[in-house]
Amino acid sequence: MPDTSRPIYITTPIYYVNDRPHIGHAYTSIAADFLARANRVLGRPAYFLTGTDEHGAKIAEVAAAHGVTPQVWCDQHSSYFREVWKRLDIDFDRFIRTTDDIHVHGVSLMLERLHKAVGPDGQPVIYEGEYSGWYCLGCEKFITEKELVDGHCPLHPDPPRKITERNYFFRLSAFLPKVEELIASGTIQIKPDERRREVMGLFKQGLEDFSISREKVDWGIPLPFDPSQNAYVWVDALPNYITAIGYADDPSHFERWWTHGEVVHLMAKDILKFHAIYWPAMLLALGEALPEVLYIHGYFTVNGQKMSKSLRNVIDPNAIADQFGPDGTRHLLLTQFQFGQDGDVKAEEFIRQYNADLANDMGNLVSRAVTLIERHFEGHKPTIGPLEPVDEELQRDAAQATARFEDAVRRISPNEAISAGLELARAANRYMERTAPWVLAKSGQTERLGTVLGTTVEAIRIAAVILSADIPRKSREILRALGFADPDQELTSAGLHGWGRCPGPFHLAQGVFPRMEKPAAAPAPESASVATAPENVITIDQFFQAQLRVARVTAAETVPGANRLLKLQIEIGGEPRQIVAGIAEHYKPEELIGKSIVVVANLQPATIRGVTSNGMLLAASIGKTLRLVTPDGPIDSGAKVG
Repeated sequence: MPDTSRPIYITTPIYYVNDRPHIGHAYTSIAADFLARANRVLGRPAYFLTGTDEHGAKIAEVAAAHGVTPQVWCDQHSSYFREVWKRLDIDFDRFIRTTDDIHVHGVSLMLERLHKAVGPDGQPVIYEGEYSGWYCLGCEKFITEKELVDGHCPLHPDPPRKITERNYFFRLSAFLPKVEELIASGTIQIKPDERRREVMGLFKQGLEDFSISREKVDWGIPLPFDPSQNAYVWVDALPNYITAIGYADDPSHFERWWTHGEVVHLMAKDILKFHAIYWPAMLLALGEALPEVLYIHGYFTVNGQKMSKSLRNVIDPNAIADQFGPDGTRHLLLTQFQFGQDGDVKAEEFIRQYNADLANDMGNLVSRAVTLIERHFEGHKPTIGPLEPVDEELQRDAAQATARFEDAVRRISPNEAISAGLELARAANRYMERTAPWVLAKSGQTERLGTVLGTTVEAIRIAAVILSADIPRKSREILRALGFADPDQELTSAGLHGWGRCPGPFHLAQGVFPRMEKPAAAPAPESASVATAPENVITIDQFFQAQLRVARVTAAETVPGANRLLKLQIEIGGEPRQIVAGIAEHYKPEELIGKSIVVVANLQPATIRGVTSNGMLLAASIGKTLRLVTPDGPIDSGAKVG
């Protein structure tokens, strides 16, 4: 479990305001927000910083091209990031801008101190010299000949510019042995390990002293010891991590979060060298504490291709939020692939994953449990009586999910932390299927029904607490449905470990996660009738043309205006479908949720009473009695029936 007595300070990079935010920016910020919320649930103080990087030649040029001043451009584009973060419930403690007065003052103070500092050998840290070389405007950095690929920066298509300038330099060479030692010993942790190995390889390539100023760039922070020059954009940007928390104006705040806290920088791998080598060297020269963890996540590709305006595959987080809401967007981005690895985003899979994780596993679970409590206990808290082994098993599942969540947060693994909550929801769904509370209700076993439903909602409560860093709005909505007037009071370590805490009354006005349907690939016929097969003898080959599959019912409801029809949401081996079945006179919707049934999976879709049905279930009947055909024992959804 993380050390909850020590504060944690979590940062994103500050985003360059040359364009609007895309899902790569959103991914880093949602991950940082997740970690801050998750640590707070565990009782650990957390401070979350994000912001925008607003100085440099590129900003001046793009602003001029649009006929506005650099400050007007920065004000407008910085607001785009704030607006998107608000839509996605990214709850930062501070949003820093490099044009903020407090940042300008802090950078000036830092530069003054560096100018007076000496290195380990007693030589000045800052010296004046001349630079002649290549400068990539897209990266806002100087690059060496060996970094060029066919004469170009590997990250940007425009050729770099040949520049000769009188600059001030930071004597990086004096600090390289110490920085290398700190990384090799793990004092500075670089995660995942492949990124640590990448940084260690940089030391073998020969790193040079770097420029801290630009002579011919007007849009920036003047050097306090030579106002004819402005701070180089990276020397301006990196100190945001300390200027935002009181480096120049609030020593106690700075000491709490930087000097005595655990500092965790999150970023993508393209800015690793600056954060892993330049930044620690500057801090050593200043005599300040060092960040403990640099966690480098991978790149997004979209359908196997790097995001690019020319390919028109840059995904706007606003577009995802429009479709899935803030919580759905957060969940989909955080769970696309293992945090720290490159991964490919397949937007066409978003609906399937949303339905599987949120609508089915969490949403249906909450709806079933709360509806049954409202119906059979008038919404009051059920009494949990003597426990049977199946009840104790769910309690153990909840304890194990909590332990996995705590461990994953400590290791900075959002995917695994979220998985712990979803697995608990799935365990609770299996528990309801095994205990069948609707059967207990029918047979009048009220005491046992109370135990089952009371145990179920406690598992739901813990799952909601675990998932509150992933889906903050919906987790609070779930807790309110369980009777918590102030859900935030339950988002604590006590809420994770307690049992029997749900106060009631229980009420859910509408589904937490409404199921989403994929747009139809082609228009369905306006109407269709259910054909009956002729009573003819058929061949074995003809029989096997019908593909029979095991499916799991994830949701069920009546079809308006049709007394005999139910609309079922089913899942066949991970594929969501909808079918219409004439079984409403024999089964209530809540009795079907979680059941395994057998369906004909290769029927042509039909429209029945205006509802599309993509398959047909199998049932047996004699007289007025009808029963579903179900597997004899547990078996995975999607299994073939023959």
